[in-house]
Amino acid sequence: MSEENVVEVGHVTHFFTRISVAVVELSATLAVGDTILIKGPTTDFEQVVGSMQIEHENIQRAEAGQSIGLKVEQRVREEDIVYKKL
Repeated sequence: MSEENVVEVGHVTHFFTRISVAVVELSATLAVGDTILIKGPTTDFEQVVGSMQIEHENIQRAEAGQSIGLKVEQRVREEDIVYKKL
């Protein structure tokens, strides 16, 4: 992972196994369609943001400071870091 083409956008605070949704506390803006990397001690994968929710409402864009529900393709763990590809 090259540092000049990714920026940290948040970290995972919870993961719902049955529905494969991560709760992410954002430190930067994130939008549907962005390509993200999720990295941690045992997590390392890339995906495109397909859907995000706040309070069970679908959203297209979220800002720093918000907590979102993010549909993920693989299992993630609390404290995994979420990066956005530039």
